[in-house]
Amino acid sequence: RAKLTEIVKARAPRMGARLVDQILTALDAQTVVVPGTTAAETVLPRLADSLRDLLRQRDQVAEQVEGMLDAHPLAPVLTSMPGIGVRTAARILLEVGDGTSFPTPGHLAAYAGLAPVTRRSGTSIRGEHPPKGGNKQLKRAFFLSAFAALADPLSRAYYDRKRAEGKKHNAALICLARRRVDVLHAMLRTQRPYQPKPADEPRLAA
Repeated sequence: RAKLTEIVKARAPRMGARLVDQILTALDAQTVVVPGTTAAETVLPRLADSLRDLLRQRDQVAEQVEGMLDAHPLAPVLTSMPGIGVRTAARILLEVGDGTSFPTPGHLAAYAGLAPVTRRSGTSIRGEHPPKGGNKQLKRAFFLSAFAALADPLSRAYYDRKRAEGKKHNAALICLARRRVDVLHAMLRTQRPYQPKPADEPRLAA
């Protein structure tokens, strides 16, 4: 009971004790013995301990990453952009660095797998589609940051416009992520934090 209470209360302070009581009551009410129960009583506590150790290690690594990011000169530049937090900024720095390897935003978008590809069949054009290649980790970071940026008015306006054009949710987010690459590339090049201005509206909301 004490061990369960310690684990549960850390994640559900208000209802931790009640959950433990319900768990133990349910266990006492069991009348069927499942084969392997004895083995499970030995294995499961060890697995629980291993899981708790892994979670603790993950938290320690997260703290180390945050410390390393704080020490990086581009950290405040990246995290100033709506939708980019510590983990996303760390992933961008890991994959992109200071951005000098990408001469244009188009190069960065292509590397991330966000540059649209025009499909042709003979003389007809069948529209633009996102490529299947690119750096998947970086693409995911840009995609998730675009989703998080929907709380930003400019980003939301651009997303809503793409939805109004008939694009589905994911397709509209990909478009937003691609548009944000332009801004991010400029931020890395100038090493200046994100500063929303009326002049920026055509880039994010047009």
